[in-house]
Amino acid sequence: MPPNVTFNELLAAAQHSAVHLEMRDVYGVGDEADDFEHWRSTGHRDVDPASPYWAPWVDLIQQAGARGVTVRRARIVSEPVTDYIRYEHAGTPVNLHAGELVRWLPRRQASDLLLPGNDLWIFDRERVLFNHFTGEGSWSEPGLELRTEPNLVKQCLTAFEAVWDRGTPHDQYNLY
Repeated sequence: MPPNVTFNELLAAAQHSAVHLEMRDVYGVGDEADDFEHWRSTGHRDVDPASPYWAPWVDLIQQAGARGVTVRRARIVSEPVTDYIRYEHAGTPVNLHAGELVRWLPRRQASDLLLPGNDLWIFDRERVLFNHFTGEGSWSEPGLELRTEPNLVKQCLTAFEAVWDRGTPHDQYNLY
C-alpha cells in the first residue's frame, strides 16, 4: 500500500461504493481478541453502537453513508460454522445499524465461483485493498495491499457480486 494511505482514508475518499469480501472462518486480529474471549466465556457480545469498541466503526460507516456511499459486506463461511463466525454473526446487528448491508454464503455454495486468494475491500469500483493474514488469522506483513489495475479490480468485483447474488441477507441467515 502506498505510504501514509490508510483504510480510513480510502473509505473517506469513496464516493459511491465500498464492498468487503470475507472468506476466512477464523480471524485472530489483536483488537478483537479480548472481546472474542469475553464472548466465548460469557456468550455476551457487545452490540452497543456507541460503545468504545464499536463507535469508531459506526461513525466511519455512517459518515460514508451520509456521503451516499453504499457499504456491502459478504461473508463466505464453512458450515457448521466456527466459534469465530458465531461471534461475528452476533455482532453483525451493529454493522447493520451503522448502515452496512451484510450477506452470508455457505462455502459449499461457492464451489463454482472464481474467488480471489485474499479478503478484500473494493472502493468505487476502482481500487482493491487486499487484506493479508497469517494462517492463524492475524495480520501478516504487509497486512494491506492496494491495487488499481482495471482488470484486477473487475475480476474482484465480479467475484464479490457473484457471492453477493448468492448470499443470504443477515436477518435470514441461520447459523444452526
